[in-house]
Parts: sequence; structure tokens; C-alpha cells
Amino acid sequence: MTTPTISIVGAGLGGLVLARVLHRHGIPATVYELDESPAARTQGGMLDIHAENGQVALEKAGLTAEFRSIIHPGGEATRVLDQHNRLHFAETDDGDGARPEVDRGQLRRMLLDSLPDGTIRWGSKVTGAEPHQLRLADGTTVATDVLVGADGAWSRIRPLVSGARPAYAGVSFVEIDLHDADARHPGPAAVVGAGMLFALSAGRGFLAHRETDGSLHVYAALTTPAEWLSTVDFADPDRARAALLEQFAGWAPELRALITEADGPLVPRAIHALPIEHRWARVPGVTLLGDAAHLMSPFAGEGANLAMLDGAELGEAIAAHPGAIEAALTAYEQALFPRSAQAAREAADNLTLCFDADAPRSLVDRFAAYATAR
Repeated sequence: MTTPTISIVGAGLGGLVLARVLHRHGIPATVYELDESPAARTQGGMLDIHAENGQVALEKAGLTAEFRSIIHPGGEATRVLDQHNRLHFAETDDGDGARPEVDRGQLRRMLLDSLPDGTIRWGSKVTGAEPHQLRLADGTTVATDVLVGADGAWSRIRPLVSGARPAYAGVSFVEIDLHDADARHPGPAAVVGAGMLFALSAGRGFLAHRETDGSLHVYAALTTPAEWLSTVDFADPDRARAALLEQFAGWAPELRALITEADGPLVPRAIHALPIEHRWARVPGVTLLGDAAHLMSPFAGEGANLAMLDGAELGEAIAAHPGAIEAALTAYEQALFPRSAQAAREAADNLTLCFDADAPRSLVDRFAAYATAR
């Protein structure tokens, strides 16, 4: 039996889990990544890895022990405030939660280290694709039996199977970092606490977490037209801070300090999502995973978890159907579509309730419902 050639576009968490699971089954794969190296760009902040999907994926990848070694103690602690800095909910991390926090960069490094040398071809920009073929910026054409789009929100592989494009989800983030928080920013450090902070009101909010290096990573969230970001000169940190502070007029000084004490530039992020029920007809030799398949807002905390589960289940499907790639891809997609739709619906609902007229009460009630369901 001939081993299929498998090309994975994108070295994010989902693509790496796929390559790792295939490797465990003795099936080689090549990952094509635009970045020149693993250190080409920062990897974002903390991730909560869920028992029902992300942790399942890491178990299938044979990396549970390594994952346990990078868990951030205390990271599951959660605080919910209103705009006046009044506490509405607090939960400590007692170490036995089902959603431990890890640093995204450390998680990615763990996955990279689990792969054989040469699996990832860094600096490989995909300029075009069709079923069973990739075209790279250096002029190379790659023939492949299986082409997997693991290349995120603006996937170059998605158009091979779907005409859907991400749409603005109605909320924009501005990313803020405060370094060495306990020593240099004690006020914001106290507000955020040991883990995750939600400070919310109608149409506005701060989402923040403490990272493993002692810094605070903050998202100032605004329900605003996407065009608002283009009106702010983010190249000028002082002007950007002033424009953002205007959006949080009337908020408690302790919360506005998350903006005024920012270290370095403020980074705008317009949040986009694919349709909740996004799916596609079977196209021979092509499939998607992660954000390429089911981009959603971060308000269910499922993006990275689903991407890893996608990768693990696709890898196992290919291994379980030797010589029958179409059967493998069909089985994978039949499970993918309903679970991603459920998570996307939850993310959309949670985005709405986080910034509705009753915020933060709506979120506190949702936490209570989650606790009852467990």
C-alpha cells in the first residue's frame, strides 16, 4: 500500500497536532509555514485547555505529561467586575479545574519539539492552491495526495472547498501589555488578580489575564463599527491611548489604568467569524481545520481547543482508513461540522451577553449555569 503524501498549510496548534498524530501512526507529513522561524512573531497570551477537547487532543498526540509540565498554577482564577471596579464574581484556582491555563508560545514549542526534524518547511509562502497541488512563492509546485488548510482566518486553502469569508463580529479589541506587573504596575496587577479578569459594561469591557512571565495581557473590547479602528493612529502610542481612554470615559480609575500604564504600542484587532453553520461539500483530497474551518469569536474559549481536536481526529481518521483517503476525510468532516457549529453558536451568544445592557450580570449568570451543568 502506498503511503499518501500529506501537505499541511500552517504551523499553528491544529496543524502541529495533526502532524504529531500522523507521526505517531508512522505517517509522514510536511507542514508549510509562512513564518521564517518559530521565533518570527509572538504567539499571543494564555490559553485555557479544556478537558473535553484540547486535553483529549494532547492525549491522542501522546503529550499529556509534557502539557502538565507547562500549566500555569493559579491561572484558572477568575474575577468579574463592573465599570466602577465593583466585584460581582470571584473564583480561585484550587488546582483541580478542568480548564488549566498554559502559555500559547510554550504550548506551540512543545508541539514543535515533538516533531521530527524537517517536518516543517519554514518561510514557505503559499501563493496558490488547487486540489492535490500547492504553489509556493519561490516558484516551487508541490504535488500532494491530501491538502489540509490549517492556515487560519484568511486561509488560502478554504476557497477550494467554500466561498465563505469571515465577517466582522461586531466587536474590536485593542491589545495592551503591562510588563513585570507586580513591581511596575501594582494597581493593574491587583485588579487583574492571579488569573483572568472580565470588567464589563454595555458595549465596553476589559478582558485580561496574568501571564507566566508576570506580565498582564489586556484586551480592551469595544462594540463599535469596524471602521473605528482606522480612525485611530496606532503608530503613535500616546494618541492611541488618548483615543481609547475616550471610549472608557466614566470608568473607574483603577480600570482606566490598564490603558494609561500600557507598555509599548497598542495593537488593534477586529474580531471576525465565519457563519455558525459553516460547512462544505466533499472536495477530493482537500479539507480544513481550526480557524480555516470554523473561525469564531474568542468568547467561548474554544478556538485553539477545537483546532487541536480537529488535528488529532483528522490524523486518526487518516490512520484508520489506510488506502481510503476520501473515507477518512468524510468521517472527519461528519464529526467536525456539528461540533464546530455548537461551539460557534456558544461563542456568538457569549459575545452578545458580555456586552449587553445587563453586563456584567449576564456573564455571572452564564458562569452559574456552567457550574450547574458540570
